[in-house]
Amino acid sequence: MQRDVGGLPLAPALRARLVAAGFQTAQELLETGPCGLSAEIGISKEEALEALQVVRQECHGDAARTAGASGASRKCTALELLEEEQAQGFIITFCSALDNILGGGVQLTKITEICGAPGVGKTQLCMQLAVDVQIPECFGGVAGEAVFIDTEGSFMVDRVVDIATACVQHCQLIAEAHQEDDHLKALETFSLESILSHIYYFRCRDYIELLAQVYLLPDFLSEHSKVRLVVVDGIAFPFRHDFEDLSLRTRLLNGLAQQLIIIANDHKLAVVLTNQMTTRIGQSQSTLVPALGESWGHAATVRLIFHWDNSQRLATLYKSPSQKESTIPYHITVSISFGMEIQRWEQIVSCRGISRRIDKSENDVCFLSAAFQLPSEGHQ
Repeated sequence: MQRDVGGLPLAPALRARLVAAGFQTAQELLETGPCGLSAEIGISKEEALEALQVVRQECHGDAARTAGASGASRKCTALELLEEEQAQGFIITFCSALDNILGGGVQLTKITEICGAPGVGKTQLCMQLAVDVQIPECFGGVAGEAVFIDTEGSFMVDRVVDIATACVQHCQLIAEAHQEDDHLKALETFSLESILSHIYYFRCRDYIELLAQVYLLPDFLSEHSKVRLVVVDGIAFPFRHDFEDLSLRTRLLNGLAQQLIIIANDHKLAVVLTNQMTTRIGQSQSTLVPALGESWGHAATVRLIFHWDNSQRLATLYKSPSQKESTIPYHITVSISFGMEIQRWEQIVSCRGISRRIDKSENDVCFLSAAFQLPSEGHQ
């Protein structure tokens, strides 16, 4: 990042302002941040953000070119890529039907977008995933940590406590049923306090704070190498007001998507976004569609749409490179019952963790969690 400011692909007038203000390298610009840069050279925060996006992308491209020149770039076969993806594992959702249509759960190195109307359960699933990503490997998890970026103020720590408590109790019952040394050892450090201390929460109140946080995230992840999940709960909220220049909004969103893709791949983690719905008015009828327009729809690798059918919640896999479009019912529970937990565990294939079941009926509750479950027959 020691690239000279004069060599950056910025407007000549902007480069002149930067040099006049005493900036010499790209690293100095990135350390200043959008608010500081705006104040230093007298431009708007939006212009500062856009300039820093260009600088960061150039620095990342320089690093990639340097690695390629030194022989560090690696060529591999499709078989090797497949083996890498299979070895990375998934973050389970504690709803077996949802895991099944996703191909095993939320996949690492991919961006998953969850769209839906208010109250349908988007944030509930994000909080569930922030807990599930920490499940020890011997129980079928990835033993990671989570970053939770909240733009709407929807994060409820009391709810996370409920979910985390249920997850710990779930693993305790598994350990008691099987009495394996690795299970018992893992539970020594897998506790409610441990789970809460490894969810890193950031509150962003506008799109400037959100963009700044995402662009500073690589530095944070370098210091917290166990993070395997980044949640942005409310990707649309900061961008749906105070924008007169829609082309600027599109450029900022494209840069944000590019940065999230880089983060997911470089740090081998899953990125989960939630998105609102908006009304598209046609000639004869109106329909609900994900917000931020059609161009944003290309940002995510996987897109889930949560919706209602009367009083029943439904989840539709709308976009996936490897799974067919499917719709499953689910409901959100307040508490759980452990009465049948041991019998249900006996139906689970333990060699690949708690998300693989056999002899599963269509309406079976696969995971007894504080959040996501399949509905029982009475809820169909």
